[in-house]
Amino acid sequence: MKNSLPDLRERCGLSQADLADDVGVTRQTINSIERGRYDPSLELAFALADRFECRIEDIFDPDG
Repeated sequence: MKNSLPDLRERCGLSQADLADDVGVTRQTINSIERGRYDPSLELAFALADRFECRIEDIFDPDG
């Protein structure tokens, strides 16, 4: 699944570790999501959308 997580994270000036701390996962999890190697749980997708104050669809493209 394609995602815009790296762009959103960088625009906010966050490291992968910072974002991981904010949503309660490891840096490795954020790295895996950004590289498209791991699809987050619905709970984590909502936490990421909440962190960036956007919709899940603004981060994740299921057609990508």
